[in-house]
Amino acid sequence: MLKIAVVDGQGGGIGGLIVKRLREEFKDVIEIIALGTNAVATTYMMKAGADKGASGENAIICNTAKADIITGPLSIMLPNAMLGELTSKMAEAVSSSPARKMLIPLTQEQLDIIGFTREPLPHLVEELLDKIKDVIRPAC
Repeated sequence: MLKIAVVDGQGGGIGGLIVKRLREEFKDVIEIIALGTNAVATTYMMKAGADKGASGENAIICNTAKADIITGPLSIMLPNAMLGELTSKMAEAVSSSPARKMLIPLTQEQLDIIGFTREPLPHLVEELLDKIKDVIRPAC
């Protein structure tokens, strides 16, 4: 079964929306692991339908190494992002994981992505789902 790790922090709103739409689209064909930088984010993603959840630096380090796909906001690859919740070790674990990264280009950091057109979060999540479908449909 394909393991998708959803990483988020702060209130978990972005991750929660991703988890909700993944669960609606793929039902029980995938395993969704909610990885929060804090317990609030993890709880929000668990309520949205994740299969498993864990919080904190070590949980993110251990579980991103085992995932097939990692998703969440772009800032999960930026040290000290999310008002400092995302540690350097978390960012390194995400970026070093052999998993495919499918990130949503939303960030609160002083970062501009050139060539990117701003879209509302729900539109970006639908694009994410389309990309994941391209990856997992042949495997199902």
